[in-house]
Amino acid sequence: MSWFVVAPVVLPLLTAAALFLLRDRLEAQRVLSTTSAALGLIAAIVVLGRVSQHGIQVAQFGDWSAPFGISFVADHLSAIMVVISGVMATAVAVYALRDIDPERERLGYHALFHVLLAGINGAFLTGDLFNLYVWFEVLLISSFVLLTLGNRREQLEGGVKYVAVNLVSSMIFLAATGLVYGTTGTLNMADLAVKLPQADPALVATLSMLFLVAFGIKAAVFPLFFWLPASYHTPPVAVSAIFAGMLTKVGVYALIRSFTLLFVGDVALTHTILLWVAGVTMLTGVLGAAAQNEFRKILSFHIISQIGYMILGLALYTPLGLMGAVFYLVHHIVVKGNLFLVAGIARATGGSFELDRLGGLYRYRPLLAVLFVIPAFSLAGFPPLSGFWAKLVVIQAGLAAQEWFFVALALVVGLLTIYSMTKIWQAAFWSPAPEGTTLRADVPKLLYAPVIGLAAITLVIGFWSGPFVALAQAAASELLNPAGYVGAVLGPEAAALVGGPR
Repeated sequence: MSWFVVAPVVLPLLTAAALFLLRDRLEAQRVLSTTSAALGLIAAIVVLGRVSQHGIQVAQFGDWSAPFGISFVADHLSAIMVVISGVMATAVAVYALRDIDPERERLGYHALFHVLLAGINGAFLTGDLFNLYVWFEVLLISSFVLLTLGNRREQLEGGVKYVAVNLVSSMIFLAATGLVYGTTGTLNMADLAVKLPQADPALVATLSMLFLVAFGIKAAVFPLFFWLPASYHTPPVAVSAIFAGMLTKVGVYALIRSFTLLFVGDVALTHTILLWVAGVTMLTGVLGAAAQNEFRKILSFHIISQIGYMILGLALYTPLGLMGAVFYLVHHIVVKGNLFLVAGIARATGGSFELDRLGGLYRYRPLLAVLFVIPAFSLAGFPPLSGFWAKLVVIQAGLAAQEWFFVALALVVGLLTIYSMTKIWQAAFWSPAPEGTTLRADVPKLLYAPVIGLAAITLVIGFWSGPFVALAQAAASELLNPAGYVGAVLGPEAAALVGGPR
C-alpha cells in the first residue's frame, strides 16, 4: 500500500485541527502554518519521486479493493499538481506572515488556509467521482470563508457571487454523478473508464456535457467565468494569490482527467466543443483584462484568458497538446500567483491597486520592478521564460493538428497580453507617482522572499526546461494510455479491457 500518497491531504488536515486549537496564540499559528506548508511540499516531492521511479501509486482505504473502497491515485499529472500546490502553499504561507492582519488570524485564517490545501490536494489525488465532489465542497466552504473573512462590503458582494455560482456547479456535478452511478453502478474513475464505453453513447454524451458545465464553472471558462473577476480582487493579497494560482486549476485538472479517462467515446463531439470553448475563453479573458484599470482585476481576467490555452491543449487531444496543457498549468500557477504577490507589494508601497493612483515604482523600488517584469514577460510569452515554452508547445500542437484558426487566435491573444502587461508597467512602474502620493519605505522585507523564490522558479523552468518538459511528456503519455491508470487501480485484467494508447 502506497500510504505516503495520502500525506499531502492528511498533513494539512491535522495542521488545521491543531491551528483551530491555537486560536489565541498567533505566533504559534504562524510557525506551525509555514512549517506544515514546507513539510507538505516535501511530502509532495516524495510522491512525485515515487511515481517517476515506480509508476502510478495507489492507496486503498480500509483494505477495500477497488472499485468498492475509496482510492487515492497518484500518476504523473496528479503528482505534479500536488507538488506545485506545495510550492504555492509555502510561498503564500510566508507572504501571509506580513500580509494577514492579527484579527483575521484570530478568526481562523491559518486553519482555513490548510483546510483549503487539503481540499486542493484531495481533488488531485482522489480516484473516484463522489470523493472528487467531496473535496470540491471542502474547497468551496473554506475558500468562501477566506474570501469573506473581514466582512468588508466588497468582500461580501464578491463572496456571494462566488459561492452562488459554485453552488450551481456543485449541484450539476452531484446530479451528474448520480446519473453516472445509476448508469454504470460505480463511481471509481478507473472502473468508469471500463464501463462507460459499454453504456448508451447518447447518454454518455449528455453526461459529458453536464460534467463540462460543472467543471467549466470551476475552471472559469467561457461563458461561465463571470464570478472570478467579481471576487478575486476583494480579499487580502495572500488569499487572492492562492486562489489565482490554484482554485481554477482544480477545475482544469478535473476537465483534463474527465476528458482523457472517462469521456473519450465521441472525441469529435466533446473535444470540438472544448476547442471552441478554449478559443472564446482566451479571447474574452484578454479583452476583459485590456478594459480594466485595477492591478488585480487585470490579473483576474488574465487567469481566464490563460485557462483557454490549457483547454486548447486538452481539446487537441494529442501527445503534444496534452504535454502543452500540463506544462502550461505548471507555468501559469507559478507566474499568476507571483503577479498577485507583486501587486500586493505595489499596493503596500503606493497605497492603491488602481493604476492611475500608482507610479514611480521603477525609480523607488527597482527590485520590485524586476520582480514584476519576470512573471509579466513570462505570462506574455517572451523567450526564454517559462511562458514562451508553454505557448510554443501548445501552438506547435495546434499547427500539427492543422487548427490554423485557433493557432492564430492564440497568437493574437499573446499580443494582447503583452499590451496588458505593458499597461501595468507604464502606469505603476514607469510613470511618475501622482502628485500628492507618498511612497512608503517601510514595506516588510519578508514580503519579497516568496516573490523572489517564485521568480527564480520561473527562470529555472525557462532556462532549464528539459526536466519539466520530460515530466509533462510523462503525464501526457499516461493520459493517452489510460490502461496504465486502470491497471494500477483495478489490475491487469481490467487494463486489458481499456485497450492501448489512444
